[in-house]
Amino acid sequence: MSLLSVFAIYMVLGAFAGTLAGLFGIGGGLIIVPVLIFSFGAQGFSLEVAAHMAVGTSLATIVFTSLSSIRSHQGHGAIRWDVFRPMAFGIVAGALIGAWTAALLSGAMLELIIGVFVILVGLKMLFEVNPSPGRNVASKVGLAGAGAGIGWASAIFGIGGGTLTVPYLSWSNVRMQQAVGTSAACGLPIAVAGAVGNAWTGWNEPALPEYSLGYIYLPALIGIILTSVLFARVGANLAHRLNAKALKRVFAILLLVVGLRFLLS
Repeated sequence: MSLLSVFAIYMVLGAFAGTLAGLFGIGGGLIIVPVLIFSFGAQGFSLEVAAHMAVGTSLATIVFTSLSSIRSHQGHGAIRWDVFRPMAFGIVAGALIGAWTAALLSGAMLELIIGVFVILVGLKMLFEVNPSPGRNVASKVGLAGAGAGIGWASAIFGIGGGTLTVPYLSWSNVRMQQAVGTSAACGLPIAVAGAVGNAWTGWNEPALPEYSLGYIYLPALIGIILTSVLFARVGANLAHRLNAKALKRVFAILLLVVGLRFLLS
């Protein structure tokens, strides 16, 4: 397969991931990671590094997509910078540790963990499980601690953290619009630290294919970022025209199928 064909495949993946992210209001990483694992397997990459590469590449794409998201939310005044700043300190440390943790896992174990996480997210979406506001915003130390936990988990799963950050902030009595906006801002330090960590931990991995920067596969990164931001806007526009609730249930079932596929394999 030529390099041009590989780019084309990942541009299509970026369009698909961006559309679904905009349509359902979720981070693209939740979609990109499973599809990349399947794609890398189809390309004949070593199964021992395919999951690690999917996570690292996904985090690298989020560096670029989060910048667009931050600008959009900031335009609506929806980012709580007073909450973001202490969380960001914890996020960077947690994401670096998370990248190191993922590197210690075998490819099969990492796929299993990702599969369980995808199933849990699918169940949450299917049954609309959302925490009720139950406390005030934590102290700076508490926010840094929460950020560390969110950064650690996000770097393992290859996501921008919205699946974890939004429920946490909502539980902390942050208005939903601000919870989503602040979560989008938190996605940037998660992605930067996670991508750097994966480039570093995978630097001397002998099983990596050509055009890899550690666990980041550059053709996939470039192809996805070329289309994902544009199509996220397409998905957001479609969300206002379609029955989003019914579509979200279909997507939740799709996540359950994907998660089970990981577990059974």
